[in-house]
Amino acid sequence: MTIVRRGIAQLRRQDWMAVFIELVVVILGVFLGVQAANWNEDREQDRKSAAFTERLRDDLRIEAWNYEIQIGYNRQVLANAERAGDALTGKSPLPDEALLVAAYRATQFNGNSRRRATYDELTSTGEIGLIRDKALRTLAMDVYTQPQIEQIDLHGQTSEYRRAFRMALTRQVQGVLLDKCGDHLVLPGDYAGIGTVLDYPCATGLAPDVIASSAAILRKDPQFVALLQLRVADVTTDVANLTTYFGYIRDPLKRLAGEKR
Repeated sequence: MTIVRRGIAQLRRQDWMAVFIELVVVILGVFLGVQAANWNEDREQDRKSAAFTERLRDDLRIEAWNYEIQIGYNRQVLANAERAGDALTGKSPLPDEALLVAAYRATQFNGNSRRRATYDELTSTGEIGLIRDKALRTLAMDVYTQPQIEQIDLHGQTSEYRRAFRMALTRQVQGVLLDKCGDHLVLPGDYAGIGTVLDYPCATGLAPDVIASSAAILRKDPQFVALLQLRVADVTTDVANLTTYFGYIRDPLKRLAGEKR
């Protein structure tokens, strides 16, 4: 006999105590069922929170390295731009090949590959609240919404000096410079490799007359001095932004990267 049928029968017999007991059993059953459902839901939310938090931490550790390589890389670009500019103005003369290498490296920029899949998933689904660590959540929002990295990429891509250099020198010379003196491959997380990703000793292997004629193009055209000055100013601003203006992002990223896992 079901609870309902028993209840009707008891009402007919006016067995109020039995009715009361049956009612308590029903209410208790519903209450326990709801509590069990809530417990299961809370446990699932805890599981998702832990998984997303760890994924976000992993992504931000890569972003911490990305941030540092942007600083290191752009400092090396800046050093080469200053070196080439000083050579062209006669402040600190360079041999033709060294000038060619420095002038080429001053054109370079490091396109940054962001690790933002976890953050984008959390924000697109409205579940950013699963990251219960407020400091971690704030750091992620700062890292992925502040435009400094994209602005640096844009400065590099649209650099007037880069465009002038690419138009002035032959494709063959630029190909050799890329092959012999271009960026070293540095894997994410390799902090030691950042220091020599671009600024390292190299020899082009180009014929002396090709080196001389290529350097002469740079020396004879005054636009390169002016454009190098602009390049120096832009990269100096980018480095200052990363190290000073956005220091509130850099510092917690460095702490996160240094945490033992």
